[in-house]
Amino acid sequence: MRKQITWLVWGLIVCCSVPVQAKVSLTGQLTQGGLVLGQTANAAKVSLDGKAIAVADNGAFVFGFGRDASLNHQLIIIDKYNNKVTRNLKLSKRNYKIQRITGISKKIMQPSKTALVRIEKDVKQVVAARQTASKLLFFSKQFIAPSHGIITGVYGSQRVFNGVKKRPHFGLDYAGKVGDPVIAPAAGRVTLFVPDMFYSGGTMIIDHGFGISSTFLHLSHAYVKQGDEVKQGQLIAAVGRSGRATGPHLDWRVNWYNVRLDPALVLKANHLISQ
Repeated sequence: MRKQITWLVWGLIVCCSVPVQAKVSLTGQLTQGGLVLGQTANAAKVSLDGKAIAVADNGAFVFGFGRDASLNHQLIIIDKYNNKVTRNLKLSKRNYKIQRITGISKKIMQPSKTALVRIEKDVKQVVAARQTASKLLFFSKQFIAPSHGIITGVYGSQRVFNGVKKRPHFGLDYAGKVGDPVIAPAAGRVTLFVPDMFYSGGTMIIDHGFGISSTFLHLSHAYVKQGDEVKQGQLIAAVGRSGRATGPHLDWRVNWYNVRLDPALVLKANHLISQ
């Protein structure tokens, strides 16, 4: 009997000495502007390029890459048993469109000192709202388009106003009429609504959890207020031409904290990434 027990214990030692990797699956697109959804074991630790990423109790996590992000990144997952997996992520490089717009008034091109104070206030409010780090899990559900309008402007395009290069466009523009419906692309909580920001006019931000947020610009009306929880597909606002818009439309943007993502890729972020 003692000999049998000895062999059993030795078998357990051999079994437990075999290295085990932490498990992880990724969906989304590995490209500039892309959103990536991850799933691993609960209690795991995740980092991207050495910076910790929050992981939900169910093991879900999310991250993304900006318009001009570098092409090489490293993702590390360590589970509660200290098993580790390293993924070297190679992004594809993108080319962006150039949009030339003329007829922009001088007061937009060169805001007054009073306007600059207002712009600074607007920026601070938006930045603060996008830093929300809630535990909502709506980021992991499939997003839907917030408007049925024709897309007239795309992410990453470089706008040239009156011959002067401006910062790139970071959203999707949907054409429409003032009053056309705007719906929530995913469930979440309204963290900001300001009806009259200098550049973006009626501006709303919805938190979807773990740093993912939607921003809606140039709105003419809001049907929800700050603090409200909204469901996917719920009517939240109306298309407008408020702020410094050249015509009525919705500008929808998606962020991972301060990283500006491509909403068109967010709408497609449900397919498995081959690793």
